[in-house]
Amino acid sequence: MSVAFVFPGQGAQTIGMGRDLADAYPAARAVFDEVDDALGEKLSALIWEGDQEVLTLTQNAQPALMATSMAAMRALEAEGIGVDRAAFVAGHSLGEYSALCAAGSLSVADAARLLRTRGKAMQEAVPVGIGAMAALLGLDFESVTAVAQEAAQGEVCQAANDNDPGQVVVSGHKAAVERAVEIAKERGAKRAVMLPVSAPFHCTLMEPAAAVMAEALSHVDINAPAVSVVPNVTAQGCTSATLLRNHLVDQVTGSVRWRESVAWMAGEGVTEMWEIGAGKALSGMIRRIDRSVLTQAIGTPKDVETVLAAQA
Repeated sequence: MSVAFVFPGQGAQTIGMGRDLADAYPAARAVFDEVDDALGEKLSALIWEGDQEVLTLTQNAQPALMATSMAAMRALEAEGIGVDRAAFVAGHSLGEYSALCAAGSLSVADAARLLRTRGKAMQEAVPVGIGAMAALLGLDFESVTAVAQEAAQGEVCQAANDNDPGQVVVSGHKAAVERAVEIAKERGAKRAVMLPVSAPFHCTLMEPAAAVMAEALSHVDINAPAVSVVPNVTAQGCTSATLLRNHLVDQVTGSVRWRESVAWMAGEGVTEMWEIGAGKALSGMIRRIDRSVLTQAIGTPKDVETVLAAQA
């Protein structure tokens, strides 16, 4: 049995996430304390007792989801299951920062500060109302790429997230994305829906944010990972600290190649993928990509117990 640890991205955030981990494991609580210290504010209070709308703001959701993933990782480590148990680590969009933390490439404090910067930069790159994203269901990546090209009409419209064989997200100028929704319906999409997001992530409109991240990342130590990391932009394993840094910059404007990443890890012999952190969205995607890969979501003390029992 070969395992990969995978880490969720934006959309998985909920009030109260990670609290029972922090109550059960001192090492998990220490993660939230470290994030609070790094940001100079009580993000943990927002995560556990705050307002869902405020938590969902990109600049809050990103460090909050990383903190929750790392709290779950520390709980596993406290029970004797470290990152050396994994053949690969990978994360969906901001989850790549969690993966790098788990692999020892980034400190939790640096990841928290970088994700706060990333969230703000992505929000500020495009004025509200100018950009949009839409999920196109029931069309494959090649079909959606063709839809996006037809919809662009001189504006930006790109396939941003290749999540699984039947779910691709497009991103770009609002009018172009709206055209893509209509074209996708004509092309036989099961569903084509605008997403409630605050900015058009993972497309060339994010170039100002990529420049901000290049500058921010230049001041942070990134170590060679303890296990191979599968970046979103390449969808194959990498152990070079220099390349991993570059991939974090490219990721801001590049597509999240999740379907390819999962398929590549499965092709390398991975038979189980553990989704570490909030929610189960990645587990659903993984099952749609490759039904032979077993999934396990680990976001609560009970989930940790389930994994331990399975390992016994």
